[in-house]
Amino acid sequence: MTDLPARPAHLPVRPYFSSGPCAKPPGWTPTSLATESLGRSHRSKIGKTRLQYCIDLMRELLKLPDTHRIGIVPGSDTGAYEMAMWTMLGAKPVTALAWESFGEGWVTDAVKQLKIDPNVVRADYGQLPDLGAVDWSNDVLFTWNGTTSGVRVPNADWIPADREGLSFADATSAVFAYDIDWAKIDVATFSWQKVLGGEGAHGVLILGPRAVERLESYTPAWPLPKVFRLVSKGKLTEGVFKGETINTPSMLAVEDCIAALEWAKTVGGADGLIARSDANAAALDQIVAERSWLGHLAADPATRSRTSVCLTVEGADEAFIKAFAGLLEKEHAAYDIAGYRDAPPGLRIWCGATVDTADVVALGPWLDWAYAALKAPVAA
Repeated sequence: MTDLPARPAHLPVRPYFSSGPCAKPPGWTPTSLATESLGRSHRSKIGKTRLQYCIDLMRELLKLPDTHRIGIVPGSDTGAYEMAMWTMLGAKPVTALAWESFGEGWVTDAVKQLKIDPNVVRADYGQLPDLGAVDWSNDVLFTWNGTTSGVRVPNADWIPADREGLSFADATSAVFAYDIDWAKIDVATFSWQKVLGGEGAHGVLILGPRAVERLESYTPAWPLPKVFRLVSKGKLTEGVFKGETINTPSMLAVEDCIAALEWAKTVGGADGLIARSDANAAALDQIVAERSWLGHLAADPATRSRTSVCLTVEGADEAFIKAFAGLLEKEHAAYDIAGYRDAPPGLRIWCGATVDTADVVALGPWLDWAYAALKAPVAA
């Protein structure tokens, strides 16, 4: 048998470190949700009012300019990003940046589904492509924060103000966690199941004026499913961006998002959410710095995620990581921290705003415990 080391004295109060769906906001309970819209049509007065309120809260917290529209769409971040690709790509050449799983997914969609031939700029997990080499006469697809690799773009400085092509940002684990220069973003997508800790299923699509111009002036060569159609008779379907969703939304999920947004206002809005993520990432950085067997998959701090932080574990293979994460889950010390299936074997710890820094700090001794337990010699 294996002699396990002594268990740490204190567990994280909320051991929810999954990178999606993510931890609920502190203090969340089902009874805190408004329920008047449940069982009502999303096209009723109360349904449309609550959907619009959700959009208005997002605009307020993100400090989004009036030039940009916000729509709630089906299919989480994936559905939102594919909606943007299917409706707007093909008018110009395309450059696709891929340094982790989801970026590769957009390459696959562009090549195999839309049958376009993008210029693909790749980097290995843990690295970032040369952003200065991007040709902005093209439309450009990129992930703002690589959820599966722990690598992010440092800022929007690499996106020129006078770009010819559109910028398409998959920002699902970046929105509400970083200060985004919206003037540089033509299309952004995210899911409120990430930084806000909301329930899944729905995506959010943000369109700048250049994206709207593209939608109204260009018709793709391929057929569009009904849930992707944003234009009617050559004009943007404005209702989508006023709470009139294309298909039936879950009003329970919408109310959950509203509750998260209202909580966000109590912690200082977007600035407060960013500060919480920064504090969590700093606490995890300290844990890594103090342990020779832990490291960051993203070596450069300037491009290291502050939400989905991906760690390397000395000598670990896939089986070791599975056992490591399983031990911590069994002890209720950390849930769902194994790295993404396509990434190199390692840990992935969510440090977004709905996580409490004290819980990140409390996780450190448990990482030591699990590592020592798996490395302990087998007794004769």
